[in-house]
Amino acid sequence: MTVAERQSARRCLLRTRWYALLLGVSGVIIALHLTVDSALMSYLTMTVIVAGTLAMIGFGLWAHRPANPLPWYLLSCSAVLSATGATLRDADNSLNDAFTLLGYLTVGLAALIWLRPRQVRSNYDLLLDSGLIGLGALLASWTFLISPILQSHDTVLNTTVAATYPVLDAMLLTLVAHSVATSTRSETSLDLVHLGLIAALIGDLADNLTAAGTATISRDIQLAPLLAAYAIVGVAALHPTMTSLGTPRQIHPHHSRQRASFIAVALIVASLVPVVGSSLDPLNRVVVSSMFALLLIGVLVRSERAIVRSSRSERRAQYQADHDMLTGLLNRSALLRALNRNSERWAEQPLCLLFIDLDGFKMVNDSYGHAVGDELIANAASRIRRVVLRDDVVARYGGDEFVVLSPLDRQEAATLAERLLGAFVRPFELSAGEIPITASIGIACGSPRSTESTIYDLIRDADSAMYHAKEYSLGYAFHDDARHAPDSVRHMANDPARHGANESGRRIWRTSTRSTSTAV
Repeated sequence: MTVAERQSARRCLLRTRWYALLLGVSGVIIALHLTVDSALMSYLTMTVIVAGTLAMIGFGLWAHRPANPLPWYLLSCSAVLSATGATLRDADNSLNDAFTLLGYLTVGLAALIWLRPRQVRSNYDLLLDSGLIGLGALLASWTFLISPILQSHDTVLNTTVAATYPVLDAMLLTLVAHSVATSTRSETSLDLVHLGLIAALIGDLADNLTAAGTATISRDIQLAPLLAAYAIVGVAALHPTMTSLGTPRQIHPHHSRQRASFIAVALIVASLVPVVGSSLDPLNRVVVSSMFALLLIGVLVRSERAIVRSSRSERRAQYQADHDMLTGLLNRSALLRALNRNSERWAEQPLCLLFIDLDGFKMVNDSYGHAVGDELIANAASRIRRVVLRDDVVARYGGDEFVVLSPLDRQEAATLAERLLGAFVRPFELSAGEIPITASIGIACGSPRSTESTIYDLIRDADSAMYHAKEYSLGYAFHDDARHAPDSVRHMANDPARHGANESGRRIWRTSTRSTSTAV
């Protein structure tokens, strides 16, 4: 480990100890708040915790200088507003609700600001999952919190305000779920903010249960999670990753299994609604049934999207398994399965296999590099694809070798071979310049009805014919002719007159091909 790495590790350890110390001190203060039953002690604890949170956020903003500090300002404002509302709860109910609702508004606005640059285009699964989690929370809130609150005998204003808090909590939970799904492992500060918001939601749940009459929870216990939330958010502002809050970044959706687990919990809660809510009045039954239906529809949409995504991934994997990624042609393994895959098409038809090899490819690869060689392979594959028929099987057999499998007779195969050779008359325009490349083709004809090893036999025979055509500069050669040709060709090579005539013939063919291959 270098000196710089040791210093970095030491600073990280020291920073972690400071965070633990600050959280420990906050925990001790909160424990004193729970132990000492005194209104003055509650006010002092709230003041110390909130002041410490503001100091930590201010120090983090000064030390790390984030590019977008607005979310932290809003979180600070939310802490002051919600703490003021909690302090005034016993004094003035209207002011308490006003400050508390403003605290909800500011924290929600902060979440929207840091989530906006994290939108994942063309991917609505995250939004759908977050919405389902929030809808499940709202369904449970309506059954266990909102409905009992609406049935209370308080004033209309107080009842409406009290019923608003569970709805806001469900919305805040939706934002937290979406933020968790779009966060990364390196965002420690954001993880702490999530933890603080969850703690605040736990405190709100205790308050809502008390308001609904479902449970009786003391005021000090209700405030404890909220105080912990303030302290955690303050510590989050001290971490260097606090600068990433509200900045654009590439988001890779993850935590799919975790989101599915939350959705499963939401469905379990929803399944309990018919039992727990059996005494609900007709209006509440309509609301609960509507949310239950929306939740089920959302789950069905999510399942359908998951099936489509899985099918798309399966097709992509199958394509990658059967195709050469450089040229887009079939690969060797797919070629060997071509006859069995489309046996009906090949039955009762003649069959020819053309084995194509580029002449001088190794020299191009050695002279210009593999990148230019890959360009040449891709361009050669494109020219071959344009010459053959759409239903013909075209594959990259390996390196600079290509195979064309087509239901042709001998004469049609010869015509196709001439057209393929004509496709290589024009030089290739590559990044290294114009590079002339010719090809040699071996042809083997047979029938797919003979044996399962026909394709292997055709490849072997066409490969042998290709080497024969390359050795004697024939352009293309049939395997049947190549087996009997070596003696006559060698005799021609020893006869200067016939050799010259043969060379003249090849030059004439090359010239005529060049003049008639303008469409390639």
